[in-house]
Amino acid sequence: MSFSKKFSPFYNLAIFYFSVSFILRIVLIFHPITQSSFTFLESFKIFALGLISDFFVFVIAGLFLWLYLIFLSESKYSMPSGYIILTFFIALLIYTASGKSIFDEYGGALPRIVMIFIALKAILFALFLFLPKWRIKLRFWLYSFVIFLYVVLILQNGLSEYFFWNEFGVKYNFIAVNYLIYTNEVIGNIMQSYPVIPLFSGLFIASGIVTYFIVKNSKNYINEIPNFNEKIKISAVYLTLAAISLLAIPALAKTENSKNVFVNELQSNGLYKFYLAFQNSKLDYFKFYKTLPNQEAFAILKKQFPNISGENTFQKITNDSLEKRKNVVLITIESLSADFMKTYGNQGNITPFLDSLSQKSLHFTNLYAAGNRTVRGLEAVTLCLPPTAGESVVKREDNKNKFSTGAVFKQKGYNVKFMYGGDAFFDNMQDFYSGNGYEIVDKSSFSPEEITFSNVWGVCDEDMYNKAIKIMNGEAKLNKPFFNHIMTVSNHRPFTYPNNKIDIPGDIKSRDGGVKYTDYALGKFFHMAQKQPWFNNTVFVIVADHCASSAGKTELPLDKYRIPAFIYIPNQKPEKCNKLMSQIDLMPTLFGLLNFDYNSKFFGQDVFKPSYKPRAFIATYQDLGLIKDNVLTILSPKQEVKQFQLKLKKTDIAAEYQIHYDEIPLKNKNKELINETISYYQSASYVLKKKQYQFENMHLTGKNKILYAKIP
Repeated sequence: MSFSKKFSPFYNLAIFYFSVSFILRIVLIFHPITQSSFTFLESFKIFALGLISDFFVFVIAGLFLWLYLIFLSESKYSMPSGYIILTFFIALLIYTASGKSIFDEYGGALPRIVMIFIALKAILFALFLFLPKWRIKLRFWLYSFVIFLYVVLILQNGLSEYFFWNEFGVKYNFIAVNYLIYTNEVIGNIMQSYPVIPLFSGLFIASGIVTYFIVKNSKNYINEIPNFNEKIKISAVYLTLAAISLLAIPALAKTENSKNVFVNELQSNGLYKFYLAFQNSKLDYFKFYKTLPNQEAFAILKKQFPNISGENTFQKITNDSLEKRKNVVLITIESLSADFMKTYGNQGNITPFLDSLSQKSLHFTNLYAAGNRTVRGLEAVTLCLPPTAGESVVKREDNKNKFSTGAVFKQKGYNVKFMYGGDAFFDNMQDFYSGNGYEIVDKSSFSPEEITFSNVWGVCDEDMYNKAIKIMNGEAKLNKPFFNHIMTVSNHRPFTYPNNKIDIPGDIKSRDGGVKYTDYALGKFFHMAQKQPWFNNTVFVIVADHCASSAGKTELPLDKYRIPAFIYIPNQKPEKCNKLMSQIDLMPTLFGLLNFDYNSKFFGQDVFKPSYKPRAFIATYQDLGLIKDNVLTILSPKQEVKQFQLKLKKTDIAAEYQIHYDEIPLKNKNKELINETISYYQSASYVLKKKQYQFENMHLTGKNKILYAKIP
């Protein structure tokens, strides 16, 4: 057998992997979410550089196959080496099972995983040692199983990349890393959103067929196991390619520099993107982004906040009128894009209640979400600061005792609660809100008779609102105002909800249905609330946490961040506020409407104050944007800065509800706007890093650190 045929397991698997990647790129190019056309050069880049990237990633992924093949041998089962090796495996198994091994120091599932792996190795080695007549068949089936695992993983990754693109319009990113942590919710979501049994049945059948042909074309390796010298040569070739790959993969990632984000995403290798996301979950602004001297950054910030001094955001907020101690209900609605509403041009009539409520409210028509995940929306309305690089503050270790909207309400004598129909453990909400003085009402607070419908994300919105009404009726009797922050769950894939509520059945898993049911449940909540004695003394704040999708041609497509927001005050004249504003401004604006006097550290502002200068913040976990003066400035890692002129795409709806813009790259950058963008994000990162965004007067100790509302 020629030396080249010794590589047959590798190149047969590689051909299959490249074929899957090629087909996947074609499918993603024609996917509806890929809102772009490509030039010949862009297409060439996608497929040519994509194939090269796939080759080098496959080399690294082939490490375990190389290790398995290189240790195939007949000589290790001869006397006495076979018994020595088996004794070693048994001794190692006893050591790992003792509970005192080095693996136990890491805790979790690692010791058990290692023990199972060693036990399997010992059992297989014993079978090969004591059953020499079965050795050839055992080796064949074990080799087939290894190839089958690789094939399954290749196909599974292809499916995962497709479904991730279907949801987010990108290859794996920071969200995919988070999904590995919350396996219960994520696996449950997949089970309820997709036909899992047919998918996986097809996956395993296809894997079996592909494995058959790969084994058929590569079993020469196990029929004529290479000798020691041949293994040295194989290892030399593999290790050389692996070394080149380790240098080439990051270099190829630098070629993902097209102005069209879809080109970069389609060119990239999903597995390497996942690795990068895992590595970059924590981003130090001062290490990765363009900076200014701190003194200069805060001097620029002072132009927006005239009352601050030094390197902090402390200021006194005063109002001339008497404070209004009204109850406040803040409702953050899951994934509610502005363009779901009729007022923003939607013709589906899927938000009839919200459309009607907006006409009776103070309607903020030009408001942008801070980010593209729930934790960013919660961070924006709770901490009122720009979205800093990396993970949301909600999910960071240092997330407690922050200056928050809840802290302001507590100072004013309010009862403060966070209500969520799911498990508040998800996305670290329990740790964040309880650590900042909120009482928590989540699914664990519900009695069985209070739950009429639930899915993997939690109880339906109707059940959450019914619970909220019951709680607020109890609070109203305490003669204290209340602030209740409610986070909805129903408008989330798999979009299941009770049947016979709206004209779209809950079991067809339609996004429009999820939106319409969310709107229906909110309408029922208001219908119930209007009958309560506390209703006329309550302010209702309604805002989306983020949009339904964040995919677009650029890093930060504006239409994917525009969200509805309004404040409803019973018996008050409706009004429109068309000023450009950020999600972080909503609660400070509410405090202004209530005439609150308070000491503030917020970056968010009352948009009705004369000092307010219109701007908005939008961001992913790594791209940080500022919209101002019809220019979008984006800060990215590696000190990169981009600017786009915003040109409105005019439609036949009212000007204040038009959300689509062309983002035209600026050749001559506006340095003043760049420095202002740096000032915001650098100062926000600085005060968090230096623990200057703490609420010094709130001391949480003992049982107050984790408060669950045990309200019947």
